[in-house]
Amino acid sequence: MNYINPKELKENPLNPRTITDSKFNKLVKSIKEFPKMLELRPIVVDNTLTVLGGNMRLRACVEAGLDKVPYIIGTDLTDDEKKEFIIKDNLGYGDWDWDMLQIDWDMELLQDWGLTYLEQEQQVDYSILDDDEVDGILNGMEQNVMRGIQIELYPEHYDECQELISFWREREGYIGGMLIEKLKQEKEKLV
Repeated sequence: MNYINPKELKENPLNPRTITDSKFNKLVKSIKEFPKMLELRPIVVDNTLTVLGGNMRLRACVEAGLDKVPYIIGTDLTDDEKKEFIIKDNLGYGDWDWDMLQIDWDMELLQDWGLTYLEQEQQVDYSILDDDEVDGILNGMEQNVMRGIQIELYPEHYDECQELISFWREREGYIGGMLIEKLKQEKEKLV
């Protein structure tokens, strides 16, 4: 196993994967509490020491104050293979068996490790459903799970709305609360 000061490795500017502040903090905590995990899943770099797999782990290692981290050099990779590795290393294949997790694991501990209950919800593209279908899906969700609503937007506002939602989700802002406050303010102007 090769080891290096994490500050000598270069983050990959082409890695499209992001992480929220709270999940990043959990990753830092995880590395501090269980550094042996890094030996089982070292950072993968190319010949220039640019990260191909483990950008967020690298950041977390620096934040955790580690002076050395295990790494592997992916040699003889073409530029296309490097791009493919970056994406495939960040894909989340499979789904969690939540029944098994609830029986065999401590849910608070799992959440502390970064696995959130909301990740179990099936990803639904609400834009293709009518209101009755959305209501049917939402009524089946458990009480403690956040619910969604469908909002119509003019085409010229869609991209800006997506960008704003992404901005606030990355910062774990409660978009529903922001929307409610704004709608209340506008209602008060009319009443």
